[in-house]
Amino acid sequence: MSVNSTTVNTVLGPVPADELGVVSVHEALLSVLPGAEHAFDITLDRAEIFETLAAGLREFRSHGGGTLVDSTGMFHGRDLRLYESLSRATGVHIVASTGQGPEELLGGYFLTPQADPPTPWPADKFADLFAREITEGMVVPRVERRGPAGLVTTAVTRAGMTATDESLLRGAARAALATGTAVSFRHGADAAAELDLVLDEQLPADRVAVGGLDRKGAVAVGAPAKIAARGAHVLLDHVGTEDDEHVTDAERAALVAGLVRAGHADRILLSVGATGVAKGHLGNDLPYSHLLTAFVPLLRAHGIDDGDVRRILEVNPRDLLAVR
Repeated sequence: MSVNSTTVNTVLGPVPADELGVVSVHEALLSVLPGAEHAFDITLDRAEIFETLAAGLREFRSHGGGTLVDSTGMFHGRDLRLYESLSRATGVHIVASTGQGPEELLGGYFLTPQADPPTPWPADKFADLFAREITEGMVVPRVERRGPAGLVTTAVTRAGMTATDESLLRGAARAALATGTAVSFRHGADAAAELDLVLDEQLPADRVAVGGLDRKGAVAVGAPAKIAARGAHVLLDHVGTEDDEHVTDAERAALVAGLVRAGHADRILLSVGATGVAKGHLGNDLPYSHLLTAFVPLLRAHGIDDGDVRRILEVNPRDLLAVR
């Protein structure tokens, strides 16, 4: 599946990057906690799930949204046939992702391969797993492969990076480097150190998005500015969430304004981190459109002009997702 530098891998195949429009870069469509699909009290009514997701995507599009990135990775509910149908029905481009993580959400097969003593999968094994989902198509378990993944995504354990997390990060970076795609990872205890590990794999900084940077702890230590200064993308992925862990939208808007004033407008990415349908866990039920209906007005109130708004919502995601 060869594509050129002006295209992005969507579930319906490569599309020109300049056709993406406004992109929400870190969302979830169908999110299923591994194992929930087998639970007696969990229902997976595909027609109902389709209608719920289609309504959310249509509302996103009605407010100017063009593309949604599903960042759930491989085994957390990703349903490629469903996403293809949703994209055709709503006109919203959908970019699906490969990848896994953090360690606590991996199945036992990926934690204890056939070795004595049991050891984490090596980075090269994860790299091959992820890269094949880009070059050969994403897996529909035990059935087939379909379209190419458009992003490699992973996450680091919040309490601190484990050996398996390190293998995942390095494997994600190697897969991205080999295929011309980008990496998005949600940081754990030390965003800068985790970025260093990814960059140690020779992946250019502008091919990396570091998520979770609107957590209070990250903001308190100046992580967003540090990540931007390294040339990586600062991903504020919980726009609309205001709780004990995250800053408020007012504080997010001020953070974005500060990064713009510091010359980092080309390094900012935004997303709601919404869950269209959650099974087996509590989802984030904010609408995907919150970014456009509630947060963009806050940015403008901070003096961020239309050019920088467009750069953050359209140009930066396009540059990240373009295969090159």
